[in-house]
Formats: sequence, C-alpha cells, structure tokens
Amino acid sequence: MAGVSFRGATRYYAGSDRPAVDGLDLEVPDGEFLVLVGPSGCGKSTTLRMLAGLEGVDEGTIHIGDRDVTEMAPKNRDIAMVFQNYALYPHMTVAENIGFHLKIQKVPRAERERAVAEAAKVLDLEPFLDRKPAKLSGGQRQRVAMGRAIVRSPQVFCMDEPLSNLDAKLRVQTRTQIASLQRKLGVTTVYVTHDQVEAMTMGDRVAVLKDGVLQQCDTPIGLFSRPVNVFVAGFIGSPAMNLIHTTIGTEGAVVGGTHLPLTPDQRAALTSERVVVGVRPEGWTVGAAEDGIGAVVEVVEELGSDQYLYCSVSGSTDQVLTVRTEGMAAWQRGERLGLSPRPGAVHLFDEATGERLPD
Repeated sequence: MAGVSFRGATRYYAGSDRPAVDGLDLEVPDGEFLVLVGPSGCGKSTTLRMLAGLEGVDEGTIHIGDRDVTEMAPKNRDIAMVFQNYALYPHMTVAENIGFHLKIQKVPRAERERAVAEAAKVLDLEPFLDRKPAKLSGGQRQRVAMGRAIVRSPQVFCMDEPLSNLDAKLRVQTRTQIASLQRKLGVTTVYVTHDQVEAMTMGDRVAVLKDGVLQQCDTPIGLFSRPVNVFVAGFIGSPAMNLIHTTIGTEGAVVGGTHLPLTPDQRAALTSERVVVGVRPEGWTVGAAEDGIGAVVEVVEELGSDQYLYCSVSGSTDQVLTVRTEGMAAWQRGERLGLSPRPGAVHLFDEATGERLPD
C-alpha cells in the first residue's frame, strides 16, 4: 500500500477556455480515505481518472508511493477502480466476477477460490456466489464490484460515485459498509461523490473542488467549523449555511438592525465596506419579533428529531433564512419571530474576495 501525491496536476480539454483540473497539489497519506466533492463540472471525476490513468496529465505529476505514474499505463499502476454502474459481466456468476482479474493474471485456481471466498465473507456475499448479477439487488451488485477490487490487493482504491444508483435507504447502509471495510483493509482510497453528506460521513478528509481548483482539504469537522471561503461555507452543511450580504458600520457588520462587532484584524483584512455574514441553521437564537432580525415563518419542515423553519426577512424580498429548532415545536406558518446569532456561531467573509476573515 502507498500514499498518493498530486503535484501541480493539470488537465486541459479541447475547446475549453480553462483547465478541467488546474494545478492540483494534494497529498493523500497511506491508508487514508479521501473524498473529492464539488458541484457538477468541478473536476473531481477528471482528477480520479487522471490518478487511474484513464485521463492524461498535461502539466505536473502524479505519484503513488515513490513511483511517478504520470505516464504509466493504467494496468501498471496497481490501482483498483469501482465504477458508478458496477461494470459486472452479466454472463458470469458472482464468484467468477470477483475472481476474474485473478484468472486473467493466471493465479492458480485454489488460490483464486480462497481469495474469492475471503472477499465474499467480508462483504456478506457467501450465499450469492453462484448467482448471476441479474438476480442481485443494487446493493449486492455494488458489493460484488467491491469484492472484485478487494481481491486484487491494490495499493489504491479509486471509487467514482459508486452509490449514486442506489435508493436513499440503501445508500446510507452501503456507505457505512464501504467506510468500515476501507478502515479494516487500510488501503488508500480516493472516492468521488457529488453528495456532500456522503462526503462528510465517509471521509477521513474531504477535498472541495470548484472549477477545477482545490478550495479546501480538511477533516469534516474542519470544513464545517472553519470554511476558508464563501463557496465552501455554502456548499458544506445540510441545510446550507445562511449567507447574509451586508455593510460595515462604525460598530460592526449591520445585520437586521443589530451590529456584529469586528476585531481590528478583521477590519484590516477587509478589501471593501461589505462583508458576508454566515450563520448555520443551528446557530440562531429565536426570540420575540422585536429582538434581532425580524422574520416571518414561510415553511415549517418537521423531521421529528429536528424542525427547520424557512423564514423571509422583514423588508427583504429575496433573503430567506433557515433556522433549526427542536423537533415537534409549535411554530406555524406566518408567525413572526426575531433571530439573533449565537456567540461563536458567526462566520465572516470579505464580500469582494470571498475569503474568510481572521478569527
């Protein structure tokens, strides 16, 4: 097993005025589960395909362990790929699908059967070894694809949105199984998803990309608690962070008639008189309408354990704030309330640059 290193890795596509992946510098230590996440077209799948050798590298290099694999053929990189569409052979049984790569490598039959049996035991596929893929559920097919990768004992797993074809309940169950299996095997894994909830629950670290540029790579807690810019702040978290564009007064940022004080370092870092104030849904204190930001409840979303209030701001036609409260609370549509950010719950960003102001 080995770590992965992207060093200024860049990929251009013909007809595009910007790189699909732009000067990516990223280190993935041996045994880490790294998730690449971002909106469609951000370069995450291209990055994975560059690592796997399915896309060329126009500038920079990629290393697996101490090997420069930039120009190396995919078959020589010692990686195993798990695809979105499973890519199983329909005419083969589960056992034959799992052991196919070993058969191609002319691994002796007894050793091959032992490896397949071990993978099937780890993945709870033992009762299905004689079945064809058509007789399996989506989750079982995905586990077969995982088994085919496991028996190769690769240095790196590459997973390209492997759960996107599963229904919501099965997706939650299978992502837990994949994360647990990766930690048991200890194989370096680079995992691509567009689902930030999936990213935050599976990864040791999460790398957020936008327009081919790495925005931030950190632990899930680090991304959630200290986003480096407005994009990461708005992308990470479900529901998303409330982002309020406002001006700076003598007493601080003006939010709904109240002032949020700024430190001297924060004022010095500003490039204009406008800031973006970020508050997550759970960061509000809800009070009387005359206290804090005046708002009106437009939608109540009841989840049992939690309740989300979607509120329009008094005097604003387009600002909607999301507020998380205790489940089964008595809020009704049309009620007026006042919102105040809790101490320590405010994130401040320079509006012009989008960068986080120093704490």
